[in-house]
This record gives sequence, C-alpha cells and structure tokens, in this order.
Amino acid sequence: MNIGVRIKELRLKNKVKATKLANNAGISRIYLSEIERGLKTPTIETLKKICDALGITLAEFFSDEDEQIPPEISSLMKEVKNLTPEQAELLARFIQTMKDQKGE
Repeated sequence: MNIGVRIKELRLKNKVKATKLANNAGISRIYLSEIERGLKTPTIETLKKICDALGITLAEFFSDEDEQIPPEISSLMKEVKNLTPEQAELLARFIQTMKDQKGE
C-alpha cells in the first residue's frame, strides 16, 4: 500500500482540500503534498493526526477497501468513544438485551 496515495484517495473521497486537511492535522500543506506524492513518509504519529483529521481510525486507513467500516457504524464508534464509563456500560447492557431478544 502506498500511504501517500491512500491519504490523497481518502481526502478526495471526503471532499477535503489539502490545505484544510493539513491544518486540521497540524502539519504544513507542503509536507502533506510531499507525503501524498510519495516524497516523504509520515511517522505513525503524523499518520494518526491525518487519520483523525479525516475522521477515520488507523485500522480503517489500513483496511482493505472492500472491508471498510460503513460510515454509519464508524459514526457510532466515534460517539461511543465520547461516552463516560457508566454510559458505555449502559450501552453494552442495552446491546446485550437487544441480542438476547433477537436470540443471539
């Protein structure tokens, strides 16, 4: 996988301008351009910042296109990250109740 090509692909797919992505990731537009063109390789920390700015996880970045998490599930995962431990426990119980009712 070419990391730069993948970043550009995701940026264009999400209709994000290079300047905005660079600003949101805390890197220069020139550095982002060099990464996208394969001239530079980002550190894992920088790649994480780029992924955060794109609204995806590192796992999603490296996953196969066919196995990508649907946007609605990804959105739910982001919301769950913001829950308190108590809220997360309640959500887990709610999901288990739904599974029990479904017979899983």
